[in-house]
Amino acid sequence: MALHPLPTPTTPTPTIVSELTQLGIEVDASSRRRAEYSYDASNYRVRPVAVTFPRDAGEVARIAACCHQLGTPLTARGGGTSMAGNAIGDGVILDFSRYMTRIHHIDRERSTAHVDAGVVLTHLAAAARTATDGRLTFAPDPSSASRATIGGAIGNDACGNHSVRHGRTTDHVEALDLVTADGLRLTATRSGIEPTLPTDPAATARAAELTRELTDLTTRNLAAFRTQLEQIPRQVSGYHLAHLLPENGFDVARALVGSEGACAIVVGATVRLVAAPTSQLLVCVGYRSVADAARDVPDILPFAPSAIEGIDRGIVATMAARRGPDTVAGLPDGDSWLFIDLDNESAAAQSEPDVPATAKRLIERLRTRGRMVDAAFVDDETRRRALWRVREDGAGLSARLVDPESDAPTTHESWPGWEDAAVAPERLADYLQDFTALLDEFDLTGVLYGHFGAGCMHVRITFDLRTEQGRAVMSRFCTRAAELVVAHGGSLSGEHGDGRARSALLPLMYSAEMLRAFDDFRRIWDPVGILNPGNIVDPAPITTDLALADVPNRPWHSTEHSSEHTGLDPFIHAVQGCIGVGRCRTTSGGVMCPSFRATRDEKDSTRGRARVLQDMVRTAPSVESGWQSADVADALDLCLSCKACSSDCPTGVDMASLKSEFLSHHYRRRLRPLSHYSLGWMPAWLPVATSVAPLLNRVLEAPVARRLAARAGGLDARRSMPRFTTRRDRRAALSTLSNPADSDVVLIVDTFTKAFRPHVATAAARVLAATGDAVATRTDVCCGLTWISTGQLDHARKVLTRTADRLDDGTDRPLIVAEPSCAAALRTDLPELINSPAAHRVAARVTSFAAYLPTLVDAGLHIPDLPDSVTVQTHCHEYAAFGAHASTAALRSLGVEVTTADGCCGVAGNFGFEKGHYEVSVAVAENALAPALRAAPETPVITDGFSCAMSVDHLTATDPLINAHGQHLAELLAQALPLAPELPRAQPSPEEGLR
Repeated sequence: MALHPLPTPTTPTPTIVSELTQLGIEVDASSRRRAEYSYDASNYRVRPVAVTFPRDAGEVARIAACCHQLGTPLTARGGGTSMAGNAIGDGVILDFSRYMTRIHHIDRERSTAHVDAGVVLTHLAAAARTATDGRLTFAPDPSSASRATIGGAIGNDACGNHSVRHGRTTDHVEALDLVTADGLRLTATRSGIEPTLPTDPAATARAAELTRELTDLTTRNLAAFRTQLEQIPRQVSGYHLAHLLPENGFDVARALVGSEGACAIVVGATVRLVAAPTSQLLVCVGYRSVADAARDVPDILPFAPSAIEGIDRGIVATMAARRGPDTVAGLPDGDSWLFIDLDNESAAAQSEPDVPATAKRLIERLRTRGRMVDAAFVDDETRRRALWRVREDGAGLSARLVDPESDAPTTHESWPGWEDAAVAPERLADYLQDFTALLDEFDLTGVLYGHFGAGCMHVRITFDLRTEQGRAVMSRFCTRAAELVVAHGGSLSGEHGDGRARSALLPLMYSAEMLRAFDDFRRIWDPVGILNPGNIVDPAPITTDLALADVPNRPWHSTEHSSEHTGLDPFIHAVQGCIGVGRCRTTSGGVMCPSFRATRDEKDSTRGRARVLQDMVRTAPSVESGWQSADVADALDLCLSCKACSSDCPTGVDMASLKSEFLSHHYRRRLRPLSHYSLGWMPAWLPVATSVAPLLNRVLEAPVARRLAARAGGLDARRSMPRFTTRRDRRAALSTLSNPADSDVVLIVDTFTKAFRPHVATAAARVLAATGDAVATRTDVCCGLTWISTGQLDHARKVLTRTADRLDDGTDRPLIVAEPSCAAALRTDLPELINSPAAHRVAARVTSFAAYLPTLVDAGLHIPDLPDSVTVQTHCHEYAAFGAHASTAALRSLGVEVTTADGCCGVAGNFGFEKGHYEVSVAVAENALAPALRAAPETPVITDGFSCAMSVDHLTATDPLINAHGQHLAELLAQALPLAPELPRAQPSPEEGLR
């Protein structure tokens, strides 16, 4: 496509880094940081020379001027969620998401907001609603809105789930604050260009020059701009030059939307706000195929819905398998579904009195068409949000699908590349029929979802990007697919941009005249070509720089990972599970990723860690040297091993397991950190500690002795330490437990419960017996968690093998574990590390006490004297292994109002005690737990996890605004139970050595 090849300037890394450092710029050229920013959410990997973190537009201008002088490419980046490869580059990366996050002004009267480029879309929408008493919001809401930024949305011309009503980002831009390739500051408006600072003569002259050249470009291409651009609602491919036409008012601001950072750097924007929706009702309609669903879209559009989104069965099945069937509860029968949002505007469009009447009329119309299978109205806001999350996580969920017809956890991988084509909505069904035929021709499977109401179809395809043959198939397929969508009058891209994925295919969509206009537009703004080169103009072939190409398939000898991918090492397959969608960078909702929420650093996100691991398996000279990687060790240091990512990550990345694997090899035959001995071997030395508990507790209360003990154990003396239960108290508590020969359930009294709060076991046994079940107890088994989390997997396997043998008793009695982290380890780590029939049988029987509570309620548990309300600290491991809010619904059914603190407590097993982690640990607690405690100081706090209880105790000791004590759910329930006759007692099973 290139008509005049742009220069490809390069500058040695030390030169650009030293120059930027002298300018006072925060710049990082470490190999770890460069690995983190070598990827976005696309198929591509391009290693930058350095990453910068500008604090304001002035710093951006200095960075641009420096890069322009040295000839170094420059790529702007927001949340790094681009699926087309337009957020990576081989020069300097500008990360706007760390500091340039200010919302400068929200104008209630003009319905506008002026913001920095790094503001996250959901943050702007929330701020707009707050500033306008809920009246206004920001409309574009792509599925990545919780981490994508305004700058990224402008670069791609993002749209989102409600674009059928609100259109593209283009439609909401009023002005753009720019930095040019050579460091001048301009403002593009709806009617031209002006200097950002009127007193800047160089910027004034440049604005006049750009105005002349853009006017001349438009004059020379009037016919082409009018006939080839803006022909369908989602024509995002190429530059949006129709906005420069006289009839459009020489709208330079909107002409730059979708330019992918290749013309100027957007440092801020003035955007238009829209009325917030009212009286929303979600209508879910089931179909037998996506084509049937698409064919009903023209009948739905007259109802003025705010959203018409589609998903297929594979995404729903994967969501149910990965996060539990409750996450898709409420969907009607079908194999494909439309999610249709109706509100007051919909009712007005149909002259109906209210939204439910409008929904009923819509379903009646669709029934007459004969394609819908079933329908459901969802008016509960919690259920509505849950179902929308299925659609929002489509890209990640479809990357590694669970086959609903198979017992296997995954069946195939799918990838972007042709994931964003768009046609006119009335042509979508015909396009999908032809497109699925094309998939069949190439023997490929496509997972279909997208913005059906706007005609934009997202699809992830089972390309084989690891082999040369597979990459050739991808190239041929995308060429044919481009020809197909053009034949249907469509666009290669509907909101993701062209980037590295589609720019080389633009000659199939546009005339030579239009391609020359694109080339001229780019050069008018950036004659040297340093801004995000290779996007739209002068692209490389679409198979260049693929991240999965040429990764050595070496045996990494991992112990916790298995792979269905034939011929691929299981550890490589596991680390490549991250596809970059970036849900781990969200700051609210779910639990992942607590360390990122504390530091806001890519290094401390699940994605950042996965990218460093991916570079390890790619670039390490040998497997042995890879396991010794200092970059990976650094990236994993602040991982709390909370396992929330295994549930919250749409692709199921389990960073806790990856960390354990890495630590196991990294410290093999090497001296470990002191905490790996003091905390990792805790189950081995706790029996001794309890025998001298009175003395040990007194020693730890003395400041000097406490500091010495902490230093000896590799711990932080500032962290509140637990009190050890005396042997007498432990015996007194455990001796009350019954142990009948023929029991209905088995209570596992874990190491932490025995050593620190044995009264919890007593309470749990009492509650379990309240419905008439006979309760047996086991005190002789260990989950091995402390060895697992510190990467001492050889010993963990020995412990777990013994545990599986002891618990595999030939029955299917539920195994109830009081400590949720131990329950999660037995449910998930046991079968992964041992992988024996016994291990799998035992794991299937294990549940946490909270997760078992609904069973007790169903069996008739009734406790009348519970408190009116409680605060429940969500336990990360329980959340990951047994589902979000395992006990919440059951508590509510017992008449208790529940407020959840959804976020890690910060202690997370050994993490919060270890030296070097204290500040982050405390910051993690500030995400959810500490604010919840301050907000409800008189409310009982449920902390089933011992770590969570320790965090509450520490916050009470260090924060004058907090005065709380955490208690186990079993304690809360047992205290409210009516007194019952004393049960016959039997001795608990003997406590055997756990070493």
